[in-house]
Amino acid sequence: MRHALGLLLACMFLSAPLQAQTPITIVVNFGAGGSADRMARLLAPEMSEMLGTQVIVKNTTGAGGAIGAAEVARARADGNTLLLSTTGPMAIQPFFRNDLPYRVTDFAPLCQVGDAPVMMMAAPTGPVRDAASLVAAARAARGGFTYGSAGQGSIPHIVMVALARQANVEMVHVPFRGSAEAVIALLRGDVMVYADLPGPLQANNLTAVGVMAEARTAEFPNVPTLREQGFDLVHSIWAGLFAPAGTPPAVLDRLQSACERALQRPAVVEGFQRLATPITYRGRSDFAAFWQAELEKFRAIVQAAGIRPGD
Repeated sequence: MRHALGLLLACMFLSAPLQAQTPITIVVNFGAGGSADRMARLLAPEMSEMLGTQVIVKNTTGAGGAIGAAEVARARADGNTLLLSTTGPMAIQPFFRNDLPYRVTDFAPLCQVGDAPVMMMAAPTGPVRDAASLVAAARAARGGFTYGSAGQGSIPHIVMVALARQANVEMVHVPFRGSAEAVIALLRGDVMVYADLPGPLQANNLTAVGVMAEARTAEFPNVPTLREQGFDLVHSIWAGLFAPAGTPPAVLDRLQSACERALQRPAVVEGFQRLATPITYRGRSDFAAFWQAELEKFRAIVQAAGIRPGD
């Protein structure tokens, strides 16, 4: 009996540190330095403290966020691999690509963390100052006007296709692996405009062309909406955490609680303010309902517009 008890205690002693050291990986499906990546890196240390386990961030880029999403879809459903994604891979790609390497049923929504209207931006030294000058420049370029995106089927791609069609002008789509690369290309003059979360605007002294909101925002009261400028474009980009489908409910509950509490920490609140992205928290059930509504919305948008991967 004494020998058996000793073996049991030894096993507990050996196994506990191993379990404590098992890290949780948040896969960000866009490049380092972009808005999604910065959100994940704000959340990771706070969630690590709450969960008593190291939380690390890993960038897996490519295919408009699909490669990183597929990595999490294939991961073990044990709560140790999560996805932080924005709208495109989770609500647009399922209707945009027939060869998507995952299905929406491969994921369990965990918590929504942010939501912000799309901001259309231009380089500070370029000719584009507002929607009118953008359209004029596109017409003058005769097919040579370029815009950047965070990948095929991302919100930055879809909204610019919509603008080009409303304005009846031709624009050339240049996809990148994330917002950081797109902003660098914008500053270099490789592309003329870029539409995404507003975080890069002030950090890079970019020109605000217009915000795709119902009304002007509190964060940017002097930036006119696209509607004010004659284009009926209202879009936002949300971000949220997902786990692989089949993750035990108790594990999901624990992770959701850590997410919710992390979003209340001053460092995270201040960080999201720097990104000009309002914190928008939804727990598992509310986020699932919101995600389903977004899927239906973008199914209709993509199908009605006839948008294809080559557009």
